[in-house]
This record gives sequence, C-alpha cells and structure tokens, in this order.
Amino acid sequence: MDIQQPTPGSLSWRLSSHPITLLTFLGFRVSSLLVYLFGMLFTDSLVMIFIITILLLAADFYYLKNIAGRRLVGLRWWNEVDVNTGDSHWVFESSEPGTKVINPTDSRFFWLAIYAQPLLWIMLAVVALFSLKFIWLPLVVIALVLTITNTLAFSRCDKFSQASNLAGSALSSGNLAGSIASNMVGRFFSR
Repeated sequence: MDIQQPTPGSLSWRLSSHPITLLTFLGFRVSSLLVYLFGMLFTDSLVMIFIITILLLAADFYYLKNIAGRRLVGLRWWNEVDVNTGDSHWVFESSEPGTKVINPTDSRFFWLAIYAQPLLWIMLAVVALFSLKFIWLPLVVIALVLTITNTLAFSRCDKFSQASNLAGSALSSGNLAGSIASNMVGRFFSR
C-alpha cells in the first residue's frame, strides 16, 4: 500500500506551517456560511440565525485581520485616524522578506478562501433577491461589507508588500536607502 504524499503548495492542510491557524481560519470562513444556509433546519428563529451568523462573521473578520493574515501570509492591516484632522488612512504591514518564509500551501488556502467567500455571499444575495426573501438581505449585506473589506485590505497589503520589497531590494546598498524606499512606497499606497 503506497500512500502518495501531497506536493508542496497543494491544498492539503497537512503541509501547512500553521495547521491550527489554518483550520481555525477555514472554520470561521465556512461556519458563517453553513449557519446561514442550514440554520433553519435546526431552529425556526430567524433572529437566532441572524445573531449567530453575525457573531461568526465578526470572529472571522477579527481572526483573519489580526491573526491568520499575519501567521499565514505575513500581512496585516489596520485603519488609523488622525486626531487633528479626522482623516483616516489604512496602514499596511508585512513581514520582512528575510525573516519569514511564506508556506505555499498556507498562501494558496489563504488567497483562495479570501476571494471565494465574497463571491459566495454575492451569490447568496442574488438568491435572496430572486427568491424574494428580503428579510435575509441585511445579513447578507453585513457579510459582504465585512468580507469585501478584508479582501480589499489584504489585496492592497499584498501589493504594498510586493512594491516595498521590490523598492527595498533595488536600493539595498544600505539599510537607510531601503528604509527610505519602503517608506516612500508605503505612503503612496496608504492614500
């Protein structure tokens, strides 16, 4: 009996560098959809399904933004508000290129899940509209806002990281030059 080992970068959680983080991330991603889709099989209370789905979406948002993104792909983002002007801007953080090696399996799971979930919620919004179940639209809109916000933020964070790494490596003759280039690119993307 010859068991074939999965190839690096394939979608097998066993190849993950952080399997608990990955499985928790995927659990939050899937659980909100499952409660929304199958909650009526277990209870007749729309309010209970609404509350549980919102709590799972909020936990997913927090976990993805603060834990899974940093551990799985080395990216993190947040929003800062200038107290003097009231202007808000997004801040993107990525791990230093030499300090963290991104596991291809973690990366593939992360990006697949982060782009798939908003698409699924959009399909559920269309289904709710065409089946005239308008009572579910506020929940679907909240889910779309949370998932699309994380998707856009991590996409911009990834672009910032790639541009920052490129600028840093182009000017790597001194640490000061790389730092200046990274800050200049970071300011360009944070507007």
